[in-house]
Amino acid sequence: MSVPIIVEYKVNAPIEEVWKALTDKNEMKSWYFDIPDFELREGNEFNFYEPGEERKYHHRGEILEIIPNQKLKHSWAYPEFSKEKTIVTWEIKAEDDGTLITLTHEGIEKFQELGETFSRNSFTEGWNGIIGQSLKAYLEK
Repeated sequence: MSVPIIVEYKVNAPIEEVWKALTDKNEMKSWYFDIPDFELREGNEFNFYEPGEERKYHHRGEILEIIPNQKLKHSWAYPEFSKEKTIVTWEIKAEDDGTLITLTHEGIEKFQELGETFSRNSFTEGWNGIIGQSLKAYLEK
């Protein structure tokens, strides 16, 4: 049975600012990844690498669903390593004086044969760092 990774953080920022940080490629490169071909449009395919010169992991995604100021859903794949795709869903909702960000990453077990770098533990740690440190610090600056 597949158990998704779910990471939740509350940030002290209005929902519109959080949405812009999640969907504007110019803002994304300040806290996430530099994704030059990202375009907020269903069906758009985008590609990126981890920061630095190594360019070891080619990431590919396709936007599957957009609900402005609420939800962004896209596939997540490593085409050089596997034909498999997983699904990442970003959901945001206003809560008290801030915004609750919930990230759900489904299908991660499809990458288990790729080794520790692609493990549930590795992804959980990565998402917690990306949202709990990078995004939170970016939005609360």
